[in-house]
This record gives sequence, C-alpha cells and structure tokens, in this order.
Amino acid sequence: MKVYTANEIRNIAVLGHSGCGKTTLMEAALNATKVTTRMGRVEDGNTVSDYDAEEIRRRVSISASLIPVEWKDTKINFLDTPGFFDFAGAVHEALSVADATLILANAKSGIEVGTEIAWENASNKNLPKVIFVNGMDDENADYFKVVEDMRSFFGTGVVPLHLPYKNGNKLAGYVDVLTGKAYAYDGINVKPCDMPADMADHYEEHHATLLEAIAETDEALMEKFFGDEALTEEEMQNGLKSGLASGAITPVLCGVATAGLGAVPLLDMLVNVLPPAGVLRQVAQVQDAKGEMIELPCDANGPLCAFVFKTIADPYVGRLSLFRVYSGTIKREVQLFNVTQDAPEKPGHIYLMRGKEQIEATEVRAGDIGAIAKLAQTSTQDTLTTKANPLTVPKFAFPPSLLSMAIAPKGKGDEDKIAGSVSKLLEEDKTLIYKVDKETKQTIVSGIGDSQLDVLINRLKARYKIEAELSLPIVPYREMIKSKVQLRAKHKKQSGGSGQFGDVEMVFEHSGNNEEPYVFEEKIVGGAVPKQYFPAVEKGIQESVKAGPLAAYPVVGLKATLVFGSYHAVDSSEIAFKMATIKCFKEAFMTAKPVLLEPVMKCQITVPDDYTGDIMGDMNKRRGRIMGMEKVGAKQVISAEAPLSEMQKYPTDLRSMTQGRGSFIMEFERYDEAPSDVQQKVITARKQELEALRDKD
Repeated sequence: MKVYTANEIRNIAVLGHSGCGKTTLMEAALNATKVTTRMGRVEDGNTVSDYDAEEIRRRVSISASLIPVEWKDTKINFLDTPGFFDFAGAVHEALSVADATLILANAKSGIEVGTEIAWENASNKNLPKVIFVNGMDDENADYFKVVEDMRSFFGTGVVPLHLPYKNGNKLAGYVDVLTGKAYAYDGINVKPCDMPADMADHYEEHHATLLEAIAETDEALMEKFFGDEALTEEEMQNGLKSGLASGAITPVLCGVATAGLGAVPLLDMLVNVLPPAGVLRQVAQVQDAKGEMIELPCDANGPLCAFVFKTIADPYVGRLSLFRVYSGTIKREVQLFNVTQDAPEKPGHIYLMRGKEQIEATEVRAGDIGAIAKLAQTSTQDTLTTKANPLTVPKFAFPPSLLSMAIAPKGKGDEDKIAGSVSKLLEEDKTLIYKVDKETKQTIVSGIGDSQLDVLINRLKARYKIEAELSLPIVPYREMIKSKVQLRAKHKKQSGGSGQFGDVEMVFEHSGNNEEPYVFEEKIVGGAVPKQYFPAVEKGIQESVKAGPLAAYPVVGLKATLVFGSYHAVDSSEIAFKMATIKCFKEAFMTAKPVLLEPVMKCQITVPDDYTGDIMGDMNKRRGRIMGMEKVGAKQVISAEAPLSEMQKYPTDLRSMTQGRGSFIMEFERYDEAPSDVQQKVITARKQELEALRDKD
C-alpha cells in the first residue's frame, strides 16, 4: 500500500445497531476494491473485521477493526465498530480518531436503538454523518419510510442522495438525486440507464428537498434558490460538500451488503463528496509543554504528534499500538517519546492494519492511521511525540463501568496467575476495571455489561488456560448500636506462673458520626485503671470494630468510654486489658440494639420520556426513592437513591427496560439502617457464608 497524504485520506467510523450489516458492508468494500476475491460471511466466521475467536463464536463484533481500502487514488480508513452496547468502549476509541461517520440502518427495521445511539455519538463529536440503508432486498424493506422517519427523528438535514428501484424484490439500481441520472446494477458495479417511469415523481420531490438543504448552507445559494434561479451542478456539488462537512446535511444511500450492492456508489460518494482528513481536521487541539491548548495543523512536515487510540494484546504477536498521526510523520528510525508516561520509546516495526493483517510500512504521515509493535511503556490514550517538542492529545471519556462482579479462579494455585492475565486483557479494553476490595478481600472486575465480562472469562480460558467464575460481590454492610449500655467485664487467667488479670467497665453508645469506626474516651477517677493500660483498652476496641458480633461486618459510629475497672499489681498486663475490652465489647454490643447499615447509592438515570413511568415504578420495587426529575432535551434525568444490594445488576436491567436507550451513573452516598426483614436475611446468609469458609479452611 502506498503512502498517502492527509488530502488523500478519509477516516470513517462505521456505526449502527448490532446486526445491521456493518461488518458485511466492509466485506463488500474490500471485495469491490479487489483486496479480496470473495466476500466473507459473519455466519461463516471468515470476515476480515471479526477475526477474534470470541467474535467468530458470537457472530458479533467485539472490538473496533481498522479496514483500509484504496479507491480512485484515495485511501479510506474504515473503523468497523461493534453495535452491541456492552462493547461501547470500542466505539469511543474509533470516534476519537475518525473525521466522519457512516451510520448503517436496516431497510426493514428502520431506526433502532443502535441507530439513535450512533447518531447521538456522532453529533456529540460534531462529526459529519452519512447514512447507508442496508437490506434493500428484504420484501418488507421500505426505503422511503425509513428516510421519512429519519427526517422526523433526526431533522430535515437528512436527505436521500440515492433513490432505489427494484425488479421484484431485488434491488435493480438507483437514481442520483443530485444529478437526476439513473444507474443499474451490473454485478456489484453500476452502469448508466434510463430513469424508470415510476421514479420520476420520487426524483422531483426529493431533488427539491435536496436543493433546499444545499441552499441553506450558503446565503448566496439561498438567494438564488428562493429567487427561482437554477443552481449549477458545481454549486450543488460544492453546497453538498460543505453541508456534509458542517453536519447540516446527512446524505442517505442504500444497498444490499450481503450481495455487495451499494459498496461502489458509497465509495464513489465518500471520495467525491466527503472532504478529506486534511480538510475535516485541518488542526487538532493539543496541549503544549506549558499545559496550554494550541492548534496543531495537519502537516506531514510539522512537529510529530500521534495519539494511541487502541491496543491489541496478542499472546503470540505481542502488543500492537494503533495510532492516528495528527502532525508530522512516524518512521521506523525515528526515536519516539511517550509524553503521557514521560518515557522514551524505541519503535519496532510500523504497520498498516487490515483486521488482523499487518502490512509493513515505511512511514505513516499526518492524517493517517497505523500501528507500532512492542512499545514497552505505551497504552491506549497515550500521546507519542518527541522529547524536544512534547505535545499531548486530550484523552476521551469512556462509558462508565458500572456492572461489578467478583472474579475467582476455579482451580487452586491460579490466584497469582489470574491477576497477570487479566491485566494483559485490560490493555485491550479500557472499560474493564480490575481491583482488589481491601475490605472484602474479593477481586472485583467491572465493565459495561454482562456479555463483556463473559468475554473476559472466555478469553482467560482460551488465551491463558485459566478457568474463572463470576459472582455478585459482597455488599459492604456496616454494624451500629442504637442505645447506650454500661457493662463490666473481666479477663482472668491463672495456670501456674504469672497470671492474667484485666478488669474494665465501659459505656458504649452511638457517637453520632458514622464516618468513623469509633471514638475512645477514658473517664477514670482515682487510678482504678492505670494510664499505661489505656492504649491496650483502645487496641481492644480497635480490633473489635473490624468485625462486629452481629454479622462480622465492620462497626461504625461507636463511642466507647472507659469509666471504671481494677487491676492486679502482678498479673495485670496490656494483653489482659485488651482481652477484657474485647469481651466487654461483645457482650455490650448485642444488648445495645445492634442494627445493620446498608450502603445507599446516589443514582442519575437518563431515559426517553416514554420510559419515565417504568423507571420510577422499578425504582420503588428496589426500595429506592425518587429525589427529582429534570427535562434535558428529549430525555428525562431522574435523580434517585437506592440500596447498593438492589442495584448490583441494574446496568443489565436498565438496558432491558429501555431497550438500550437508558443510561445511568451511580456513586456512594451514605449508610442507612436496613429494614428489619432485610437485616435478618443478610445475617442468616452471612452466617452460612462464614460457616462455609470455616469448613473450607
């Protein structure tokens, strides 16, 4: 593959609902550009995009794949992304380096949840959008209804550029709305033909709509249009280009990806109408050495600045860092500097990736996308530059990882191996979070959804021969007393030699501050307990609050006051007073109205209006409280509070309730007393859990 300049490159993220044909359309583009001699099929597991074992098994894309094709002296870098919501992190990776988006929609289903999310993601990034309506051979396909629905839903800037016509149920060709020329399919290619008689009215209607959209992009064109002056073909072409670039116009094309139909017209349109990378991203906003934001021109001869947007951690090939060059040129012999990690990097081989295929390259210029093998310090979202002129590309935000599960190996002795293996898999997916809970001692892995975590488990087994299982994490309850109790306890032991004697009388009550485990005070009068034993008494409290008598959860909000006691001149010791305190604590705690506190989470749930009632009803079932609602655009933002125990599977449940249209964020708010029935269930379950652990030991 030859070296291209920024003005010969298009970088396009391919988005859409799961199963709408994104990967198949990439196969059609590869076949049309003679990269492949035959199209692969998702069902057969032989596509260029979906090469991972899990993708082949599941028949869905899991990660973003780079699919470069060459067409009419232009390089188009397609970034094929997953449509399944669990793998949204890969979509954000692709969008971070794309200059435009290609959104696929189904000619039968029309606007699906994934279509809405794709549009929203592209709009949030201010990226130009092209829509491809796929599946035109379906007997229930209705292109004109889909277009009309999109204009109602996404705005009148959505305009058809191609009008399809059929022969029976088969797509036979299309009419170009801009020029009025008709084309018939000849295999996967097209040839000029006469416009079918029944298409004339459709053409006139949509041609007028397109002209109006084009006219609205420029005041001079608008004057001509409303003055009933005809626009020249050049004016229409330039207006379409500027409208697409600005986002004012979203052209709609169509085809049948499985048959390769529509790929050639799409490639032509992307080359002829979509502005190149050097125009769409003339400058990048980067941070200089002083921390100030500056504009960096897209210049192959400018200062080197490349952004790593994706990492592939292959157990056989090693780490591959995929990058977009914003300025300068990356060559094999050029020393790199990772400004994010403040570390030099010696580049290995430079590649142009096509799926899993690595195409050796001598250099990658500004505007292009490539890969470097075996960078030691570099990971996703790092910036590669030179030490003499360090520049930093701002990081993008990944979707929140709110589904947390405890992960444990099935086999003994794999505890140490699992940590290293998971950390390697986390290099590929930054939406996965791995940590050890200091309180519960559980290893926790968090992600966007259950399918994503299931992929993690399967990859552990396939790549590293480690079998692991997932379970709901232990909820970190707390124990607290509600009443005041005064109690005396002695620790006395005599078995020959020096004995042990400690005697304490203490008052236990709620401190009023659940943020702290305990407060210790002493009010000893007359030396009933010598001062040197006060620290030992506090140590006894310190140890006791680690696991309360109720259900072995940490104790909070305890005030312990030493008020009386006695000692023996010979047998008293620190350990004796510590043991007496522990005994006193246990006996007093269970008589001071002990209760369990549960963690309460603050939630912010964003859903379309239609789902508001369902969400509020469901939140009530989770013992949640609605704190408020706010209208933001076409959606409602619901503020609520709910116990963590009821929210552990909420990411999956919310997706099911809203068909994937809802999102939420959640953070810890406080501890509240759990209802008595909940307390009893937790205490019983905890007792069984602790007994099982003792039996295991």
